Amino acid sequence: MQYDPIKRSLGKVFNATPIFRVVFYKMLDVLLLRSWYIRRELSKWNKQLGGAPAYVLDAGSGFGQYTHRMANLNKAHQILGVDVKEEQMADCNAFFAALGMSNRVHFEVQDLTQFVRPNSFDLVLSVDVMEHILDDVQVFQNFYASMKENATLLISTPSDQGGSDVDEHDADHAHGFIDEHVRDGYNISDIEAKLAKVGFKNISASYSYGKPGHVAWVLSMKWPIVALNYTKLFFVLLPIYYLVVFPFCIVLNAIDVATHHPTGTGLIVRATK
Repeated sequence: MQYDPIKRSLGKVFNATPIFRVVFYKMLDVLLLRSWYIRRELSKWNKQLGGAPAYVLDAGSGFGQYTHRMANLNKAHQILGVDVKEEQMADCNAFFAALGMSNRVHFEVQDLTQFVRPNSFDLVLSVDVMEHILDDVQVFQNFYASMKENATLLISTPSDQGGSDVDEHDADHAHGFIDEHVRDGYNISDIEAKLAKVGFKNISASYSYGKPGHVAWVLSMKWPIVALNYTKLFFVLLPIYYLVVFPFCIVLNAIDVATHHPTGTGLIVRATK
């Protein structure tokens, strides 16, 4: 299933004005379960700083949702967002300039397998990026080299417990729901071992997207994307659809974040240099 074309179509709608885009960010914060987990982790990290400014790398920043959140956690934070999509990075620079944040937020076109900025960042955030990159160990090495001593790495990525929603009816089990993924998800031991090999310490990984979260994801993401891939006319029905499912998704997300999961389709991984 092609996910990027849907994101581009939605982006065109919500990029009409900076206000629309901020509203879109806030909608995603409530609707997407990964946003709940990332908000929680970023709040913990920011509290540990005790008000001190930080230099942050949003590695695979996409359309800037988490960059916006981090920029508002502390007005002194400096944030660099990088992604391979040139048009998206130009769009983000224009948007944050319109918000008056260009003095502390900047976006660059970069390939994470090649990007290194030695001993620069207090936090490296990677949200649903690593499942798209084949040479993940090289990226982890680049993260490590780019971080200051005792800096924090925070990763959100699908797990191998069905994180890419692999079609069990596919003979080879080779195709996940999102075609752009190069792996169907990480095994906890595997990603922890790769990070340790690079040199990271204090590595911990926990499951997200338990049963409540998976149901919320199906309602809020999978079914709408399937419908939009089938016909773009579903855009007209999207507001009505979300008006119905939105309350259920909020409740399910809240339950998921408050629950310890022995397994789940997502991973939240933390480490320090």
